[in-house]
Amino acid sequence: MNQQLLDRIVINPNVMVGKPVIRGTRIPVELIVRMMAQGITETEILEEYPQLTVADIQAALLYAANVVAHEEILPLSPTIA
Repeated sequence: MNQQLLDRIVINPNVMVGKPVIRGTRIPVELIVRMMAQGITETEILEEYPQLTVADIQAALLYAANVVAHEEILPLSPTIA
């Protein structure tokens, strides 16, 4: 199921400068995640972007979660005062 959702996300250097977008659109994953973070509901997003589906929104959130989960964290060395 997760891979089917992630297959909805594409990266093409000729579309939105290579940002991840929903397949078949120019709607960036980032836009969907930001809208959700601002409290915009799924219903409102779907009304604003009728070409999207609930699965597209789920795919965007899953993609973002995967990016954060695999983010490399480098500890900062403490500064000496």
